[in-house]
Amino acid sequence: MLKNKNKTQKISKTHILQLEQAARPLEPAAPQRQGWNQEVQQYADRFIEDISHLKAYDSFGEKQAPSRLEITEQGKPLEQLLEELRTLVDRQGLNPASGGHLGYVPGGGLFPTALGDYLAAITNRYAGLFFANPGAVRMENDLIRWMCDMVGYPAGSLGNLASGGSIANLIAITTARDKKGIKAEKVKKAVVYLTGQVHHCVQKALRIAGLGEAIIRYIPMDERFRMDTQALKKQLEKDQASGMTPFLLVGSAGTTDTGAVDPLDELADIAAIYDLWFHVDAAYGGFFMLVEEMRPAFRGIERSDSVAIDPHKGLFLSYGLGAVLIRDVKAQYDSHFYKANYMQDAQQQDWEEWSPADLSPELTKHFRGLRMWLPLQLFGLAPFRAALSEKALLCHYFYEKVQELGFEVGPRPELSIMTFRYPARATDDFNASIVEHVRKDGRVFLSSTQIEGEFWIRLAVLSFRTHLREIDLCLQILEQTVAELDQKAENSRTKQ
Repeated sequence: MLKNKNKTQKISKTHILQLEQAARPLEPAAPQRQGWNQEVQQYADRFIEDISHLKAYDSFGEKQAPSRLEITEQGKPLEQLLEELRTLVDRQGLNPASGGHLGYVPGGGLFPTALGDYLAAITNRYAGLFFANPGAVRMENDLIRWMCDMVGYPAGSLGNLASGGSIANLIAITTARDKKGIKAEKVKKAVVYLTGQVHHCVQKALRIAGLGEAIIRYIPMDERFRMDTQALKKQLEKDQASGMTPFLLVGSAGTTDTGAVDPLDELADIAAIYDLWFHVDAAYGGFFMLVEEMRPAFRGIERSDSVAIDPHKGLFLSYGLGAVLIRDVKAQYDSHFYKANYMQDAQQQDWEEWSPADLSPELTKHFRGLRMWLPLQLFGLAPFRAALSEKALLCHYFYEKVQELGFEVGPRPELSIMTFRYPARATDDFNASIVEHVRKDGRVFLSSTQIEGEFWIRLAVLSFRTHLREIDLCLQILEQTVAELDQKAENSRTKQ
């Protein structure tokens, strides 16, 4: 046996106490906390009060950003740091808090979500295991049960509060893989069915879940970019006859490009016939189910096996809160649970609640449910229903009005996303110039996409701060943009 040649260092209590004193600033006293709270609150209040005047997109090309993050031995005044935050972060690029953010799918930012996050960070509760914090786990599980009830899942269903739709989809796909017995040797014959409109995080999740070599069938779509169920059935019959293993069907309840909702009821029928795991990506569109007159579009979602849905989209919460809902919670547990020796006190099977850490890849887990619970409790559901209904109507309003300006439109919106383009110059360059011109103006932000090889401009209405004023402003800017681009083109032809 080797002997330790290092001499035992004598531990000095005096030295320990000196280190304690040097570390004391990490626990600021009440006056310091109050001063910081006041400065941060003033910053937040100014930001919110000015939000209607701030640009939805602010160019950062000419602004100087720090080349690196400089961490020094001595701290800096909070006033200086907030000014750096204002100029180098909050005044550059895309402003998702703006009501003029009409591109991609806007995030939220309801004020009480910040309060929930603040309290979660101060108390620093661990929400991963029931043993560690029964109250936090109950709260998060009850929020998930409320969403399960909203989509029509039976009692006993559960899921997980994740960081967003990407992890939510990953959890669902991993559970589907294991429940359907897709081991490594079966992957190359395993078949997944979806459309070209499915969100790209689904393809990422398939690869991360070890299904990168599985067969992905992109099923044709109808004129509204919804999955063609007849084409799906034909492909399934062909794959079964060829000895393939169909196991996963992914439907969309609100695609990112066009806002399309697949025929979920028909897909549920097909999934039952062919014994497929039926997953619905409703990350963007799912909470429109709170609007009673919009619920028929989602008929069949209650028969799915799993759903991804993002409260930081349809409930207008701050970024960082998605959810996966899973009918068979035992299958979810079997895919994600792992027993660690050092956790033997916490991992007992007779607790009254499922632990989130046993139902997802996350072990260290932020108490993110508080940012959802607090706004729902403070406001109740009524204003959320009204806001969602308003966003859908605003999109339909824009759909009608933009045609009066000479724009061509895609399918009539099912939710609050639509596509359009200017046909008078039948080139992608002209429409790309429109998008660039709007971005440079900055008062509103629009994004673009490629659909079947063609350039389209997107309108996505989901910010709780987007109202009729912002939509009318967008229409006004588009009208002015086309006129300016036309004049520029005419001047160019005249010079030639």
